[in-house]
Amino acid sequence: MSYSSIDVQDSLLLASSTIASYDSIGTSRTDDLEEVFGGAEGRKRLEKQLLRKLDRRIAFLVLVSIMNYLDRSSAAAARLSGLENDLRMTGRQFNTLISILYVGYVLMQIPSNIFLSSMQRPSIYLSFCVFLWGVCCIATGISQTFAGALTSRFFLGCCEAAWHPGAMFLLSKWYKRSELAWRVAIITSGSTISYAFGALIASGVMEMMDQVFAFAGWRWLFLLEGSATMIIGVFAIFIIPDYPSSPASWLSTEELALARRRVEEDMYGSEDLDQGKYFSGLTQALSDWRVWWLSTALLCFYAADSFTNFFPTLSATMGYSPTISLLLCAPPWIFATITAFVVSSHSDLSGERFWHMSIPVVISITGFVLAMTTMNTVVRYLSLFLMTQITISIDLFMAWVSNSFPHSSSKRAVALALINSVAMTGNIGASYFWPSSWGPSYFRSYLLCILAAVIALVILQRYRSHLEEANRAAEKEERLKGLPKGFRYLL
Repeated sequence: MSYSSIDVQDSLLLASSTIASYDSIGTSRTDDLEEVFGGAEGRKRLEKQLLRKLDRRIAFLVLVSIMNYLDRSSAAAARLSGLENDLRMTGRQFNTLISILYVGYVLMQIPSNIFLSSMQRPSIYLSFCVFLWGVCCIATGISQTFAGALTSRFFLGCCEAAWHPGAMFLLSKWYKRSELAWRVAIITSGSTISYAFGALIASGVMEMMDQVFAFAGWRWLFLLEGSATMIIGVFAIFIIPDYPSSPASWLSTEELALARRRVEEDMYGSEDLDQGKYFSGLTQALSDWRVWWLSTALLCFYAADSFTNFFPTLSATMGYSPTISLLLCAPPWIFATITAFVVSSHSDLSGERFWHMSIPVVISITGFVLAMTTMNTVVRYLSLFLMTQITISIDLFMAWVSNSFPHSSSKRAVALALINSVAMTGNIGASYFWPSSWGPSYFRSYLLCILAAVIALVILQRYRSHLEEANRAAEKEERLKGLPKGFRYLL
């Protein structure tokens, strides 16, 4: 692939950002806007207050993310409690039950984010989607046939599609680039927390509620989780923040003004605030090679991460009872949650992305190799701890994607959804990486995960080289024109 024309295009974008930055700086000095915030020290204090208030609301999003992944991954735990027998499933029908969710997910992500970028009250839309996926989760629990469960899982994917790319876009509207990875890690920690404590919850519910009112334990799991999700969806309307351009009763006038100014400064005045241009954003995203390049990388990441949908099954290969197998799922994911916070925080502080993504992938590959080469119980359990590290890379990847499309709000919204949507097709196919006939060693399954992870690393390394070239071109342009330092891509 030739990047020469692309480098010129990106350097022009960076240069135009710098010019816009220079003009906006001049304007801000003329208007003495800093005095509105009480000078440099006053602004610093006000900024801390703003971030504290915003972070408290973002913390609630973790709870929504936990339910997002709990409702999605409950089928894996229910499999150990008779789901396949009760729904008379045969062959690879369970794999189809897993993959059909991602079909709905893929179909709805782009329309959802286009709609989200065009509205002023994302809190209402996202909360409504949360409520609906709780309804779909309950529908799975009362299904009497495979077809019924398949249908409810499909619509569950459609409803859940709004959450992840929508939340990433919402974060990018409030936080600066240097603050984003840590907040993305906070929200996406909901996935690792759900994998950890979801197994504990599932084992307790299915053990204690089995045959209560003649309902199997796995049915109660879906019913209770779906009900909890619906309740959270109602409260979410009042807690999820809207965009900084909208009124916010939970912020003072000065805090809201600063929130708008912070992001404008970080994007160097090039942010397209016209929400009416979302179809233009779709066109821009579809024609940008970086969207498809990054989509391929994330597709490979999701394929390598497909073991998460079968984690209880992999835990069960160690030979313990279903309850013990579910309990053993928790420690690896707790460890992954802790390391995700540490790595993401350091990534923000250092302003570096690539190596913070690559090293966890290499650790995960090590886990795949250990698992595929031995049936030793201790080694296989250790391998589960190592495998989960790939989720760190996926978290940082989404922050890197958001950092890579700073020049248009509508384009960034579509790019986030498009990349995640295309990549989710990897989950559809990867759901068939783990047929029961390949167990208990799952040698071929792990081999496919290794291949996908290696391809992702190669793609990201080439993308990093491209961003380095774009940054160098922008620096050269600034020197020639005597401009101040402008926008730089994070590497």
